[in-house]
Amino acid sequence: MHRADRLPSRRAFLDVTGATVATGLLAGCSGDSARPDRSGDPAPPPPPATPAPVAATGRYQAGVTLPRTAQPHLLALVADLGAEVAPGPLLAELGETVQALTTGSDPRLLGLPPGDVTVTVGVGPRLVRTAGAELPGAADLPPFSRERVAPRERGGDLLMQICAGDPLLLPLTAAALLARAGDRVQERWRQFGRRGAEVPVAEDRSAPRNLLGFLDGIVGPHTTAEQERDLWLAGPPEVAGGTLAVLRRMEIDLTRFAALSVAEQEAVFGRRRDSGVPLSGGSADSAPGLGAKTPDGRYLVPVDAHVRRAHPTAVGVGHMLRRSYSIDAPVPGLLFISFQNDLRTFTATLARMDASDALLPFTTTTASATFLVLPGYGPRRPLGSTLFG
Repeated sequence: MHRADRLPSRRAFLDVTGATVATGLLAGCSGDSARPDRSGDPAPPPPPATPAPVAATGRYQAGVTLPRTAQPHLLALVADLGAEVAPGPLLAELGETVQALTTGSDPRLLGLPPGDVTVTVGVGPRLVRTAGAELPGAADLPPFSRERVAPRERGGDLLMQICAGDPLLLPLTAAALLARAGDRVQERWRQFGRRGAEVPVAEDRSAPRNLLGFLDGIVGPHTTAEQERDLWLAGPPEVAGGTLAVLRRMEIDLTRFAALSVAEQEAVFGRRRDSGVPLSGGSADSAPGLGAKTPDGRYLVPVDAHVRRAHPTAVGVGHMLRRSYSIDAPVPGLLFISFQNDLRTFTATLARMDASDALLPFTTTTASATFLVLPGYGPRRPLGSTLFG
């Protein structure tokens, strides 16, 4: 892809700028703003606090478990490396750029404070295989049913997941990273997404609502011990401190799902829509009672309910750290991202869902990829150096 193809056009920039200026002018010319100051008028609300910065360096990359509550806005950017490009130097340079962006020292943020922006970098199976065919992350994600994935939107060499509280930071951060990479990479696809309002589900934990109105990501490795067991790779040394990411972009048939009664929607998920409580009872963070039955012998959580078909206990695998982001382009749907230290955790779960899951008929997958999220890095250990050093 030529550099010009990656940069926004002058007209697009002017359109956005013009709209912003027009909004500001309208706000400034409202009747309230033209009114002289009166001592009895209420004081204006204080400006929102800038989110705390998230360190890019450390044992693990930011953007997976840090910050603890994921930022509301995301841009996933998938690209390929040129056939002759050495991954090591490129990744090291990207790591330097990430540090400059997250500390606010990169002028390409155009004066915006970096806030809680994070960039998480992963490499695809082709690159992992060049470092070792048996390494975690070397296997491609197989195709599944209910897919309509164009070749350009399957797989990829490089993932840059950008998250922030301020959506303006996403395209600026992406542009800075792509500028640093130059013609060594070619963008495949990108997807913006946003999380719904966070709802408390435990004393120190919340979950967002998804596009279907249900709480998402309740089950997962939340404690440090659970994350060491199911999320982070313990070895080999080249990948220790990394994890495996799966990305799946899905269209959702909102019209057909919305036509169901609330009780029918809850039967699809196996949870109450308003509270996230399993149909077997308890609280939102209670384990679903998969064996619980009514007096006449029917399962309280239906046999094809999503929470039953995808539950780690039923599948016989570890937990995924799941993140879903609602999207409205190219069509309404979800960008599903999961992190796990064994790709089988995802593939076995989806295979079981394929057999009978009441949620899947409402979805069509249009992009699919898996990446090795690289171990954490720092001043003495550049990004990617354990794998491509």
